[in-house]
Amino acid sequence: MALKNAIGAEAKRLGFKLVGVTKPDPPPHLDIYENWIDQARHGEMGYLSTDRARTRRANPSLIMPECNSILVLGMEHTLPESFQEMLDLEISGGQFPTGKIASYAWGPDYHEVIPERLEQLIAFIHDQVGEPVPYRTYTDTGPILERELAQRAGLGWIGKNTCLINPLRGSFFLLAELFLGIELEADPPFAPDRCGSCTRCIEACPTGCILSDRTIDASQCISYLTIELKGPIPEDLRPKIGNWIFGCDICQLVCPWNLRFATANQDRELAGELNQARQQLLDELSLSNKDFNHKFKGTPLKRAKRRGYLRNVAVALGNSRPAAGIQPLVHSLLNEAEPLIRGHVAWALGQYAETVTKKSLVKAAGVERDPYVLKEIEAALSG
Repeated sequence: MALKNAIGAEAKRLGFKLVGVTKPDPPPHLDIYENWIDQARHGEMGYLSTDRARTRRANPSLIMPECNSILVLGMEHTLPESFQEMLDLEISGGQFPTGKIASYAWGPDYHEVIPERLEQLIAFIHDQVGEPVPYRTYTDTGPILERELAQRAGLGWIGKNTCLINPLRGSFFLLAELFLGIELEADPPFAPDRCGSCTRCIEACPTGCILSDRTIDASQCISYLTIELKGPIPEDLRPKIGNWIFGCDICQLVCPWNLRFATANQDRELAGELNQARQQLLDELSLSNKDFNHKFKGTPLKRAKRRGYLRNVAVALGNSRPAAGIQPLVHSLLNEAEPLIRGHVAWALGQYAETVTKKSLVKAAGVERDPYVLKEIEAALSG
C-alpha cells in the first residue's frame, strides 16, 4: 500500500488529477464492444475491428503477459469559459463567421505531453522499487478499452454520452494507462450509474448518434466526421455539423456533472489558449499547406491534415453563408488543388441563393475534370 500511495502522490504531482489501479482481467462488458463492431458502428476506423484489436481488448494480458497491475490516470484539459457560448449553434453568418474547435484540441497535442509525464512516473517507480519494472504506456494509442479500465479502477462511470464521468470533476479529462509488472492493490470499481433519468446529451446531439447501449454510431458523430473520416462528409449530415470544424463538445457541455463540477486545467504545458476555441473561417479557407503545417504544428489539428480541415471549413461556411464568403469560395473552387476541398466548396456555394454562386458553379463545371467534384457541382446546381 505504501508503494501505491507513493505512486499516486507522484502521479498527481505530475498533473494527473485522477489515479486508480485495476487488474488485467478480461473486461466484463466486452459484448457491448463486440456488438458495436459487428453493427459497423465504427465507421471507416477499420483498425478497431482487426483480429488483433479484438483479441487484445478481450484479454489485456495478451498485450503484456507479465502485467500484474494497470495504473489508470486522468489529466484535465482546457475548458470553455462559457459553456453556453460554446453550445450556441445559432450561426449568425455576419461578415466574419467563426468555426468551433473541441476544447481538448486548443492546446498542444496530448500525445506529446502525456507520454513524457508517464515516462517520468515510470522513472519514479523504478527508483521506488529499486530495479527496472516491466511496463507499457498508453494514451488512446493501443487496443484497450480505456473507459472500461477507468471504471474498473474507480475513476467514474461511463455516461450515456459514452464519456467517463468522475463525480467530482466531470468528464473534461484525458485518459492514460500504465501496464506494470508489479503487484499493486486494485481499487474498487465505480459501481453507481449517476446519469439517472437524464437524457440531455442524447437530446442535444445534432446528428442523433448517441445510442441506448451507451455507445455512439461513429459514422454519425461530428467528431468522427471532422477528424477520423478521410473522404467526403455525407451530404445529409453536413447541415447538422453547424460550425464545428474539428471535433465536438456538445454532449459534454450539456452534461449536469460538467456544468456543476468541471474545473479548468491549470497545467500550463497542456492548457490551450481560449482564442483557439474559434477560428475565422474566411482566413482558414486560404491556408496553404505550409501555412497549415506552421499554424497547427504540435497540436491535435494536424491529425485532420489540411485537406480534411479545409473540407470542414467549407462545410461550416456553407452552413453560415456569410456574404463575404462567396468570393473566397469561388476562388477556392476554381484554384484549389485538392478535389476533396473543391467538392465541399461546391456544396457550400450551393447553400447560397445568390445568382452569382450559380454562375460560378456553372463556370466551374465547364473546366472541372474530377468526377467526384463534378458530382458535387451538379448536386449544388440542382439543389
